[in-house]
Amino acid sequence: MLLVLNGPNLNRLGLREPGVYGSQTLEDLERQCDAWGAELGQAVTCRQSNYEGQLIEWIHEAEEHGFTGIVLNPGALTHYSYALRDAIAGQRVPVIEVHISNVDAREEFRHKSVTAAVCRGKISGLGFLGYRLGLEALVESQE
Repeated sequence: MLLVLNGPNLNRLGLREPGVYGSQTLEDLERQCDAWGAELGQAVTCRQSNYEGQLIEWIHEAEEHGFTGIVLNPGALTHYSYALRDAIAGQRVPVIEVHISNVDAREEFRHKSVTAAVCRGKISGLGFLGYRLGLEALVESQE
């Protein structure tokens, strides 16, 4: 069972900067993640929050709720949330960090991820496909 977590402002997909993030919505992404999970033989639960503390709670609870991996798009929290970083580091469930846009081709402040170093891997700039690759990586790591 895999968990997909989306952070701040990702509820605005399809409306916020479509030139950067595309025209598809969070609901489109969640449906796609469910379909990809089914192809991989995994149940996928998708959640989104604009609140750092809620994301941290979901990460803390992941293992006890039976999740074996997390695909995480921390949004802007990527660049400054040491609390989120510590939550990832302080538990055993593997995490793949995903970004829809190529953060390294954007503003300078987006080039630094404080969370990537404690994740199993990082995927950036491949749009929604990055989530599929993250799910695949988590499944392969369990085999």
